[in-house]
Amino acid sequence: MIHFVLLISRQGKTRLAKWYMPLSQKEKAKIIRETSQITLNRTPKLCNFVEWKEYKLVFKRYASLFFILCIDKGDNELITLEIIHHYVEVLDKYFGNVCELDLIFNFHKAYYLLDEILVSGELQESSKKIILRVVAAQDSLMEDNKSNKKLGSLI
Repeated sequence: MIHFVLLISRQGKTRLAKWYMPLSQKEKAKIIRETSQITLNRTPKLCNFVEWKEYKLVFKRYASLFFILCIDKGDNELITLEIIHHYVEVLDKYFGNVCELDLIFNFHKAYYLLDEILVSGELQESSKKIILRVVAAQDSLMEDNKSNKKLGSLI
């Protein structure tokens, strides 16, 4: 099971944090601080898996962002790396070569895409086409809603 997903910049700023276990804000801040110290200070030649407390941290760096997932010790690290890569590919297809600014200014879309992939810390959808189709349908509903509101205010 995935316990949390973090996207952290090279400067240590949290760009996305999704939690699949109940924690207080203080505990979340402590976890973010600890995990970012562990991952940001590792050299690229070291392994992408780290045992941390009773969990494992699986992370991968793409450009200036670290994608960090916390899993149970018994879970498969390679599948978790594939989940990270899958999420990055979906982000790339949706935003067209995603960058950190896309995630900053469209964070709600990044969360929505993640929610289409993972539910309660488990992989829900592995098909990129289905994920992008669902998100495109959501986008069209949002556009229809915006245009209906504009028409309503003009009348």
